[in-house]
Amino acid sequence: MARKKTPKSRKTVKNTPKAQPQRQTRWGVVFGTLVVIAVVVPLAILWDTITAWVGDAASSIWDALGWGILFVILFIVTPLVLLRTQRLYLFTRRWNQWLGGVAIIVAAWGILGLIDAGGSVGTGIIGKSELGGHLRIAGLFVAGIILMFPEVGYHIIVRPVQWWRNRPKRQKQVAPTITPAPTVKPAPPATRPATPTLTPPQPQRGLRQVAQDVWKRYGEPTSVTVDGWRLPPIDILDKATDIEFSEADNMRRAELIEEALASYGVEAKVVQINAGPTVTQFGVEPGWDRRMKEVRQKDKDGNVQITTKEVSKTRVKVERITSLSNDLALALAAPSIRIEAPVPGKSVVGIEVPNIVTSAVNLRGVIETTQFQKILGRSKLAVALGKGAGGEAEASDLGKMPHLLIAGATGSGKTVCLNSIICCLLMHNTPNDLRFIMIDPKRVELTQFNSAPHLAVPVIVKTDKALDSLRWLNYEMDKRYQQLAKSGARNVEGYNKNKQGPEKMPYIVLVIDELADLMMAGFDEVEHILCRLAQLARAVGIHLVVATQRPSVDVVTGLIKANFPTRISFAVTSQVDSRTILDGAGAEKLLGRGDMLFMPTEASKPKRLQGCFVSDTETERLVYFWGSQKRDDITPLQIEDDLRAPSNLKIREAPRDSLLEAAKQLAREHENVSTSFLQRRLQIGYPRAARLKEQLDEELAREAEEGDEAIDELED
Repeated sequence: MARKKTPKSRKTVKNTPKAQPQRQTRWGVVFGTLVVIAVVVPLAILWDTITAWVGDAASSIWDALGWGILFVILFIVTPLVLLRTQRLYLFTRRWNQWLGGVAIIVAAWGILGLIDAGGSVGTGIIGKSELGGHLRIAGLFVAGIILMFPEVGYHIIVRPVQWWRNRPKRQKQVAPTITPAPTVKPAPPATRPATPTLTPPQPQRGLRQVAQDVWKRYGEPTSVTVDGWRLPPIDILDKATDIEFSEADNMRRAELIEEALASYGVEAKVVQINAGPTVTQFGVEPGWDRRMKEVRQKDKDGNVQITTKEVSKTRVKVERITSLSNDLALALAAPSIRIEAPVPGKSVVGIEVPNIVTSAVNLRGVIETTQFQKILGRSKLAVALGKGAGGEAEASDLGKMPHLLIAGATGSGKTVCLNSIICCLLMHNTPNDLRFIMIDPKRVELTQFNSAPHLAVPVIVKTDKALDSLRWLNYEMDKRYQQLAKSGARNVEGYNKNKQGPEKMPYIVLVIDELADLMMAGFDEVEHILCRLAQLARAVGIHLVVATQRPSVDVVTGLIKANFPTRISFAVTSQVDSRTILDGAGAEKLLGRGDMLFMPTEASKPKRLQGCFVSDTETERLVYFWGSQKRDDITPLQIEDDLRAPSNLKIREAPRDSLLEAAKQLAREHENVSTSFLQRRLQIGYPRAARLKEQLDEELAREAEEGDEAIDELED
């Protein structure tokens, strides 16, 4: 019994789904047959009447239009084709070309009317007079050419008019040069050849003349004055040119992202698009992973129907989207994309795609924003950094950082970032409020600020002087703490609360353009001083801005990273360098030319920014503006005098090596102790062994002198 029933059930399951399509095809055949009969029968009955009516209509249309019927067909087909291809917007964008084309077609229809091939319409275009018809056709043709090609019309009509207007002026200018006697004008030709010899230095004087014009214009008493110093106006900086991004391109990219994710089985939707100066961030909301179940039920006719039912759904994991970064870059034809998962404060995954056309971020555009002005109202050390991936301005307070570490490959934008930070501080601080100590081993990057009165010393380019300045800064920090202790103030803000002008304790910002060069000159000493300054110098108003193009572990050591929580990374060559500077990957995917990742102290993830750009012309104006206000009442920082003082000579000495006692023990046991001997026995590097050998020689010489003095005293 069971074997006989199972085939019937299988047959019903397989054949029942095909029953409905067969019934539908039968009804379709019947309905189609009835429609054909309903159309063919009336045509057969009224065929003679229809053909007679069509013939009369065709003859009347031919009499009215002639061969111009081709133009009518063209007028009808063209909008239909544009509607089919979804390009009807061409009517509004290129209206002049369409109107010019209509004028040329009407002129061609009139030409057909001249040869009796344009029907009554062509005859109407010509008119009763043949001469008037020729003129009308020529006017329509010229008007059509001018509308279709405006440049040609400009050269045909406007240029002759301009030439005619300028012609009398040129004649009046030439006439006076001929009337004077020839004996009076030999002198000017003799003096004219001497003027070209003065043209080479004109570009430099032109830049200086621009700076002088700015000073004359904005250096008036009406400008803002603080402690007798005039602050530079915002107009001294150039305005940025805004570039509008195409919304159609961004919408197309959003569709490509959704299609690419769907092709890999990831349901997602682009819910927001933030267009920035360099990259555009697409906010992708993850969809659902749905589990479906097939349900089979029999209807009242006994046929089995299969339906799907959703059992459960879960959110798409973020890892599934981040793992498709290379596939998305391929779909978008982008060099590289960066995925921020998730975007802080939002329930979306940010996919950052490089723009086809990038725009520069001007320093003035960020300074004029509300966010920067809020920070400037609280602190004078406000720094404009750039604009984010969504076009929002980003600024920070150098006093809260309190120190900044910048790293990146060569040409990625480190020096431009340093220049923008310096110029931003120069815009809002007088020499009584802020002083700079700049170290530039490259000799060409920061020397343009030498004329500014904010510099404590001229830009330092030699390594030995750079080490002396670090030692002095360490000494100055201890000196300032003593002053704060005497006055009972906790920090430099409390100390300067009731002081004016030169009585203030100015902030000191140390700017180092290349840390790797200093680390090669004196590794232990530089690391020790930088770490001590980074730990203690915040309260006394000393801040560090350090940049390097070699973010390796021997330059950016663990101690330096621990004391520089705020960091900026530009484009680097490898993921190892990115982890060294940011403790995470991402900097190796940056685009360069100011594209950076900013890691503030309070954030857990870096933020992508396009750094501010300051041109050489703007820097020249700003430095010339301040250089023209140099005064004698500026309190200089006694760096060289403090270094030469006998009581402070110890700050010039290198710190005592911890292995000095072991080296002295080896010197007592062995007669000849060399640098290589110390290197082998103490298992240290050659630079440290050489410094240890010098300290050992000085220590042994001092002990020998003390021994000789003791012997002389006993003999006496």
